[in-house]
Amino acid sequence: MRNYLRVMTPSVIILWLVLAFDLVSICRGDVGDFATQDFFNGILSGASDSCAGKNFYTYNNFMDAATAFSGFGTTGPDVDHKREIAAFFANVAHETSRLCYVEQIEKSDYCDSTNEKYQCVAGKQYYGRGPLQLTWNYNYDAAGDYLGFDGLNHPEIVAQNGSISWKTAVWFWMKHSNCHSAITSGQGFRATIKAISGDECNGGDSNAVDERVNYYTNYCNEFGVDPGNNLSC
Repeated sequence: MRNYLRVMTPSVIILWLVLAFDLVSICRGDVGDFATQDFFNGILSGASDSCAGKNFYTYNNFMDAATAFSGFGTTGPDVDHKREIAAFFANVAHETSRLCYVEQIEKSDYCDSTNEKYQCVAGKQYYGRGPLQLTWNYNYDAAGDYLGFDGLNHPEIVAQNGSISWKTAVWFWMKHSNCHSAITSGQGFRATIKAISGDECNGGDSNAVDERVNYYTNYCNEFGVDPGNNLSC
């Protein structure tokens, strides 16, 4: 073995490294292996042609956002991969009525004027926009800081740029809440509901919670994985 290693050329070593990285990638899996274009289209088919989201939300923009955040849908065993993507899209489907809405129906300023760090801009509103309905001035600013856009001065970009829109959703899931760790640590789907819309829990809006759970269990079934425990909050 020692003699063989000594005669290996740089090109052979590089080839072995490439093959090794490919093997790791195959073992780890990819979000697109199960969150396919057909799966995405199945959700989008619930939106009527008149919906703003029908042409705004695209599979390619979702996949770009998914691969921009390491570990999204690829952390832990295969069962966690599928549960995480099912949980993500269950919440997205509820927030947007299956990718119909880009903007919140009942609009308001959603400005926390007591927060001196994230000063609201006159004439701007920070109501829900995008797949997970990014809301409040402080969330727009934090998302913008991370993703590279001016969230306080231009919150409307989340409803205008499909790539940024999907990235705000995955950013919130991965970086601005415990949604990712809730699934990968076994806390269950209910923890994602608490993180995204906690006021629905404990009887706040049981119909909304039931809808999220139904989406989640349906998507888990599509992926061929048990949804696990702790579903409702």
